[in-house]
Amino acid sequence: MKNYKITVNGKTYDVAVEEAGGEAQVKAIKNEAPAPIPAPAPKAAPAPKAPAPKAPAPKAPAAGAEDVTAPLGGTVLSVNVSEGDKVKAGQTLLIFEAMKMENELVAPRDGTVKKIHVSKGAVLSTGMVVATIA
Repeated sequence: MKNYKITVNGKTYDVAVEEAGGEAQVKAIKNEAPAPIPAPAPKAAPAPKAPAPKAPAPKAPAAGAEDVTAPLGGTVLSVNVSEGDKVKAGQTLLIFEAMKMENELVAPRDGTVKKIHVSKGAVLSTGMVVATIA
């Protein structure tokens, strides 16, 4: 039997390892108080950054209209509706690829597609307006 001291996530354990039939078996003997973790040295304050240029604010949808936005970034694989189409809540508006998975973007409510803001192959960013439904 061999005794070892192992530290996992800041906690130190004494363990005894016994070899039986060619396979090691590990048994914890006791737990010790976690080893103190030294505080990181303070860093110098970073130099202030220039503000990033702001993208133009999207136009507010017309009264009674609702913008449908991309929940995450990706690439549009197909647009399944056209401007003027009547849609039902839950109907697929478009399919996009994000994190190597195909995702459906669905209509949040019944209505008419007033505007499609993207086309096949477009690159989406999180929060980007892709369609307007009234």
